[in-house]
Amino acid sequence: MAVVAVAALLALIPVGYVVVSTAGTGAEQLGALLWRPRIAELLVNTVLLVVLGVTASVVVGVGGAWLVERTTLPLRRFFAVALAAPLAIPAFVTSYGWATLAPSISGLWGAVLISACAYAPLIYLPAVAALRGLDPALEETARSLGHGSWRVFFRVILPQLRIATLGGGLVVSLHLLAEYGAYAFLQFDTFTTAIMDAYRANFGGANAASMGAVLTALCLILVAGESRLRGRAEYFSLGGTRVARRVGLGAGTAPAVAALVVVVTASLVVPLSTVVRWLLLTDAADWAPVWAPIAQTVAYAVAGALACTALALPIAWLAVRHRGRLSRVLEGSFYLAGSLPAIIVALALVAAALRLVPAVYQTAVTVVAAYVILFLPRSLVPVRAGLAQIPPGWEEAARSLGASPTRARLRITLPLLVPAMASGAALVAIGAANELTATLLLAPTGTATVATAFWSAASNVEYIAAAPFALALVILSVPAVHLMFSEATSRRSA
Repeated sequence: MAVVAVAALLALIPVGYVVVSTAGTGAEQLGALLWRPRIAELLVNTVLLVVLGVTASVVVGVGGAWLVERTTLPLRRFFAVALAAPLAIPAFVTSYGWATLAPSISGLWGAVLISACAYAPLIYLPAVAALRGLDPALEETARSLGHGSWRVFFRVILPQLRIATLGGGLVVSLHLLAEYGAYAFLQFDTFTTAIMDAYRANFGGANAASMGAVLTALCLILVAGESRLRGRAEYFSLGGTRVARRVGLGAGTAPAVAALVVVVTASLVVPLSTVVRWLLLTDAADWAPVWAPIAQTVAYAVAGALACTALALPIAWLAVRHRGRLSRVLEGSFYLAGSLPAIIVALALVAAALRLVPAVYQTAVTVVAAYVILFLPRSLVPVRAGLAQIPPGWEEAARSLGASPTRARLRITLPLLVPAMASGAALVAIGAANELTATLLLAPTGTATVATAFWSAASNVEYIAAAPFALALVILSVPAVHLMFSEATSRRSA
């Protein structure tokens, strides 16, 4: 309990930073900073980006999942993989691919395009998993009553995808609020890009704090809104793993295939072909600087994954084995901290380090601490789910045979948790490897990860030099994406 409580206090440092910075600004100055045309412009940009970006991602993700899982779509297996594959390409690499191919793509609609290309898989994968778990008897009953495929989709299937869609939409929304590199490429201003500019101009200050308060408020509104919309409804499948009958698309086959080809081209072909085009122009000198950042990235990613896994175990144990109001509050604090944008977490750690422990400022300690705050939920969710599936009676049986509580946990529970721990660690590692904003602010001077090295080259219009780093980011992302796809498609399918 004590370890979890201390970890929760550390995780809430960014929330405390926002509160203290806002309170310290003063009501008059804060009002003057907030009631500016610039804030209104950023608010409109950010809200429109979230609304349009999430809508586009939902259409692509849910529509693609339904076509792949419930219809006689040609090349179904190819599209099943191709719609998930863009997760292996960081959003700022997708933006780099489009910006270098068509520099005219910019502004809000360019940002919406990049958002849908990069983040639609975050809705597609849970939608696929949900569709595979639905009871096909409901759809069969609706069809027996004379309902066509479209009516069955909107009246039967879509309502049952509510949890998956809302959860995926929330994840996409938080990514859009936190994204920096992708929108900086497109010269589209959001609160995150503006806060980064303010930090670089005068090391943060009241201006950055005021915008950070608005950005944090938007995050909390989204988290609370998703919880309220989700409600307490439960969606159980009583039909086991029976495979649903696939419906024929008929005259809609050609438009469906064409739409998916457009999606795959925009999200996968364009960024990868652009990277390959620049790679063909590289020489040995362009590859020499890549290896040190790769080693640094792997080191940081492994450290972040190990730290998150080590913390996730006691937190999950408290949440599952000792349920109560206090455990829910402590667990919720980690999800709250993890929902904040990386820029807020980084600014908070900068302020805390300079005031409390100057020796750790711009060291690996602050970088790993940021990764833990940002990515701990990625490890906590699978570990908690895995622990919940292990009956406590198994440990009790081992103790009845003379094993101590610690030995019973190490011999019985821990081995059964290894797959969940590995899954969470992989997701944390890929998040840490691709993280840009916090790493730019917190990494020690002279240290470069693959993401920051790519950004340094690409933002200086050195596209050839950036290409090897882009390739490295994609390769580093493939294992985690394969893991996510395998988990989403692990249910029985035709």
